[in-house]
Amino acid sequence: MRARVELVLAVVAAVGCVLSWLAAGSTVVVAPVLVVLGVGAGLHNPLVQWAALPIGLLTGVLAVWLGIRLATTRLERYGPELLAAVKPR
Repeated sequence: MRARVELVLAVVAAVGCVLSWLAAGSTVVVAPVLVVLGVGAGLHNPLVQWAALPIGLLTGVLAVWLGIRLATTRLERYGPELLAAVKPR
């Protein structure tokens, strides 16, 4: 029973950590797009504003790739311990 409570607490802590990283990560991903849009609006240049689209797509793809890489590394490192903790008895 105690092991299950500890597991639930660990999962809740992990979810909170992931949500905080998502909030910080989304800010980093959106920042270059907002800068390009601001520069384009300041210069009254629609071409510069449209350049924000491929920049946003590129930063989004890079963020997804980095997230998948980090998740894979973490799962390879801690996966066996996690499976042992939730293994039915």
